[in-house]
Amino acid sequence: MISRLDAPAGATRDIRVLLVDDQELVRRGFAALLANEPGIEVVGEAGDGAQAIVETRRSRPDVVLMDIRMPRMDGLDATRAICGDERLSATKVLVLTTFALDEYVYEALRAGASGFLLKDTPPRLLLEAIAAAAGGDVLISPAMTKRLVADLVRRPVSRPGDTGPLDVLSDREREVLAEVARGKTNSEIGESLYMSPLTAKTHVSRILGKLNARDRAQLVIVGYETGLVSPGE
Repeated sequence: MISRLDAPAGATRDIRVLLVDDQELVRRGFAALLANEPGIEVVGEAGDGAQAIVETRRSRPDVVLMDIRMPRMDGLDATRAICGDERLSATKVLVLTTFALDEYVYEALRAGASGFLLKDTPPRLLLEAIAAAAGGDVLISPAMTKRLVADLVRRPVSRPGDTGPLDVLSDREREVLAEVARGKTNSEIGESLYMSPLTAKTHVSRILGKLNARDRAQLVIVGYETGLVSPGE
């Protein structure tokens, strides 16, 4: 199973996907899988991070399936460049890695990745993750979620216990942020805080804007780093 942070939005056109991996056989395998899936179009391939940036700017995909360990430029630097480019704000990066304990998981989330999956993820769940990323939501495998929380526990923050970054939020928005950090969907947030899913979604959008966060994954990080939520809650 994949830990779901929110339900994917319905697509009205084909989801355009760019495949990035230094192994051609891996790219061809994913291309063959996605070619048989209605509603998904593979618009290009890249063998390293530098080429991934060029191809992303050329083809403007909805989702980039990004490997981490590659020559010339790794997936972390490529993710940071793509997610930091305002011209590519509509493109989401979904990281695929071989190792559940990949040392770059935390940093890639900070760089703006919209999700993490292992390369041995069942095809059905990979397709679900692509749809979620294209819709602006996040899907993270349980192994990756555990890795993220473990890193957050071990890493010293620059100002322990300082909730300064949350000063821009209202009390209600802090409550919503805490629920997001616990991995709840908009519907679940609505049930917990006695509001409609639409109202919860509106609060989340405002929080993203106030904290200058790219997506819900980064809100999870903020929730843990500021101590708003604690691992194991």
